[in-house]
Amino acid sequence: MARRGGFQGGMPGNMNNLMKQAQKMQKQMEETTKALEEKTYEASAGGGVVKVTVSGKKEVTAVKISEEVVDPDDIEMLEDLILAATNEALRTMEADSQAQMAKITGGMGGGFGF
Repeated sequence: MARRGGFQGGMPGNMNNLMKQAQKMQKQMEETTKALEEKTYEASAGGGVVKVTVSGKKEVTAVKISEEVVDPDDIEMLEDLILAATNEALRTMEADSQAQMAKITGGMGGGFGF
């Protein structure tokens, strides 16, 4: 009686192909991650009176404040503007990062730590 199932010769080749594709995807993800880390993202608040620049490594690299917004009697407003600009720059960086990774993974999502 003939046996059915098991490895009929097709599976090992498919597994090798799958491994090659996974390695290619991993390399692309590493290259994309490096490129994203080298980018900078800028956002502003208050009509441009506060500008914040962040790196792809999620680090604030610059804060620019126009003189007209500096009011010693209203420090809280300035703090709010800095927070708003910083959070927007980080959101922009994160959205770009996710979009670049989705191009590689085909939208597979999670499981890669990105």
